[in-house]
Amino acid sequence: MFSRLCLLLGCIALLCFVGTPSMEAQAQKKTEKKKVEVPFPPKLPDGKEVATDTSEDFLKPLGMLKDDVIIAKKAPTVDFMYYPGQDYAGKPWSIWGDGCAVEGKYYSAIGDHLAPRGTALVCEYDATTKKHRVLVDVSKFLASAGALPEGMNYAPAKIHGRIDLGSDGWLYYSTHRGSPGTTTDQNGYLGDWVFRTHPETGKTEIVVSHPVPKHCIPCSVLDPQRLIFYGGTAAGKDAPAQGVQFFAYDAKAKKMLYSGPDGPARYMFFARSTGKLYFTPRDEASAGPLMRFDPAKPGAPEQVGVELGLRAATQETPQGMIYTVSKDPEATLWAFNTKTEKVEKLGSAVVAKQAYIATLDADPTGRYLYYTAGAHGGSETEGTPVVQYDLKTKQKKILAFLHPFYKDKYGCTLKGTFGSAVDPKGDKVYITWNNTRTSGNAWDSCVLTVIHIPESERQP
Repeated sequence: MFSRLCLLLGCIALLCFVGTPSMEAQAQKKTEKKKVEVPFPPKLPDGKEVATDTSEDFLKPLGMLKDDVIIAKKAPTVDFMYYPGQDYAGKPWSIWGDGCAVEGKYYSAIGDHLAPRGTALVCEYDATTKKHRVLVDVSKFLASAGALPEGMNYAPAKIHGRIDLGSDGWLYYSTHRGSPGTTTDQNGYLGDWVFRTHPETGKTEIVVSHPVPKHCIPCSVLDPQRLIFYGGTAAGKDAPAQGVQFFAYDAKAKKMLYSGPDGPARYMFFARSTGKLYFTPRDEASAGPLMRFDPAKPGAPEQVGVELGLRAATQETPQGMIYTVSKDPEATLWAFNTKTEKVEKLGSAVVAKQAYIATLDADPTGRYLYYTAGAHGGSETEGTPVVQYDLKTKQKKILAFLHPFYKDKYGCTLKGTFGSAVDPKGDKVYITWNNTRTSGNAWDSCVLTVIHIPESERQP
């Protein structure tokens, strides 16, 4: 009896061994599934450069929404296109910084995230012609300008701060690394750059090289009138000064006004009406003490005496207000009065579950805010909603759910953004997305959507 039982158990074990793949084989299969090859450059069907759609599917929620959220009555028209210049696989191609919109044109940047040598592309989209073009390939420019010294095995793979237009007609922006592990003495890392590009002539110039030695510049904003470039840094691995630094550089006079510790990690905002710059030091996640820098009396930033949450911010509205959003534990909207420097907490920006908002825009009337949550991925889990917040009624309204419409029609899953802008006419929202073309991949490409807001959904 015992021998028969042993024989039976042995047969079962043999069948299990033969019928079940080994752990190594399973891991290999899983790895192969993840590594799905996608073509570059990415293309829309039938060779289209731009796809234009409107659909009632834009108004269909993917899951449960919070009770205080409504959905627009009329679906928008949306222009959809891939960014130019994505001619090879990045690691991955991605959007990390905020853009700006000026007279029907949208300026933004994407990067390949390669390290230690990568590149970022500054692009212009013309809403009238629906044409998209690369203004500058940053690494190619640095090489042609002889700005990469011998022994420096580094080229920036991101533009992580803002792109802002100065009163002189130039776009100003700064660069950032692909991987933090590459910012080392071994790679000859000296620091990053502040550039300016003229959108009409296509000319690019270095404003300043390595303003903070051996630091990247993931955070920036420009004073467009005085041409003061404000930066918040991230320390390189071998930087003598660790921690986030703040600097104010006068691009017109070509001199540093101030550089010091405890700067902004990811975002700051500028008040055009007063010429003052504001940020919260180091931690962008929750509310912190608001700091002020006044170029009229440059020196160490001073505390305003209020707390505010700041992961993203709008430009100043005609009413003299700037709106911000914090990150954790739940995205909260804040209002800042540039004249009185008083702060008001407006409440939650969350429409479902996602709570990471990395770009926030106000329309030109100062009535509406626009945003989308799930910046680093996850927006698709709740339909990639594009949100309009009515500052008059405190109402959150979803203008469109972009997922799964674009997945079903074009094989694209839009997984969050760090860059958007509202057209000066207030009728369009430009959003740059991190995109996935297959279910087995993380981000692999960047796309632009132009949301044409129906007039009935933006009443004065």
